[in-house]
Amino acid sequence: MFKHLLVPVDGSDVSKKALKKVAELAKADKASVTLAYVSDPMPPMIYSDSTMGYGISQKDHQKVCEAFAKDIFKKASLALGAGLKVNTLHVSNSNLAEGILEGAKKSKADVIVMASHKRTGIKSVLLGSETHEVIVHSKLPVLVLG
Repeated sequence: MFKHLLVPVDGSDVSKKALKKVAELAKADKASVTLAYVSDPMPPMIYSDSTMGYGISQKDHQKVCEAFAKDIFKKASLALGAGLKVNTLHVSNSNLAEGILEGAKKSKADVIVMASHKRTGIKSVLLGSETHEVIVHSKLPVLVLG
């Protein structure tokens, strides 16, 4: 059915749990998987550890984001297991949903497979839903795993 899945990953428990289902889907369809991580291109005002905060340069921020993305990709690839063609894509975009859609376009995916936090009620209003934003703006099918 699908031949190229774009799977946004962020290292969260929800993201990790979805990878088992992604692996099953990819193996069933003999599809390739592109793992996408979206990071903010602008460094925060300060990085903090304990009570001491410190500023960081744009260049150092990019290095930190790249290292974090590589770690997430490594863990996600292990969770997917062997036997799959897995690519990785690190996207810099201050809007997560836009970054995911940009990743789908760059990787030429034919479906976006996302995990959802299943927020309802006031939590969904206050915290929003990146999954919902991707669904609304995507030209591709979006498969939401719960």
